[in-house]
Amino acid sequence: MKELTKLATAIIPNNGGELVLLQREDEFTIKLSGARGVLMNSRVYNSEQELAKLGCAHIKNKAGAEVLVGGLGMGYTLATALDCVTESSRVTVAELIPEVVEWNSGPLGECAGNPLKDTRSQVRLGDIAELIKQQKPDFDAILLDVDNGPEGITNSENNWLYSAAGLNALLNSLRPKGMLAVWSAAPDSLFITQLKKAGFKNVKDKMVRARPGKGSRHIIFLAQKP
Repeated sequence: MKELTKLATAIIPNNGGELVLLQREDEFTIKLSGARGVLMNSRVYNSEQELAKLGCAHIKNKAGAEVLVGGLGMGYTLATALDCVTESSRVTVAELIPEVVEWNSGPLGECAGNPLKDTRSQVRLGDIAELIKQQKPDFDAILLDVDNGPEGITNSENNWLYSAAGLNALLNSLRPKGMLAVWSAAPDSLFITQLKKAGFKNVKDKMVRARPGKGSRHIIFLAQKP
């Protein structure tokens, strides 16, 4: 088996460390420099797809739907969201790190089918929190794949999203009956309670696998605006 080749690095703002993009043949990996684990791999993406499928299920036939994706990653959530919505809909992805957008515009983008080339997609460079803080009811679905869920590891500033103030802002950024879907590496009963306190309804969590039917168990939190 060939060794991984380092292709590029990117600094995570707010002292979040450094991302490293690696490649072995047609396989890509993104790691946090100095950490043993892998953040993302181009062959393990089922839970990212499930995030989009579950978060967009209620708008699959809705004309002009608006979806916000927090975190581009390797593009799988964005690509699946585009598959889930109508041709008149739009999916905005907020990405903090410019280099991640560059990587997805290159060979890495081929893994997810080059979703950035879809005319229904648009990128907002910057912290998704700044967009959410506007609290404008612009979105029918918000899909958050930021860090490892409510307990972030790459950017401590992301913790605001999961605070009482952040959840309130997320609620106010959704249109009526809009859905918030949050990817998490692990269950969190306290987060479910916080979502309910923020005013979300139909709050639940769903276990999904990293690969179809196997692999690591991840959690998708779902919460709907009344």
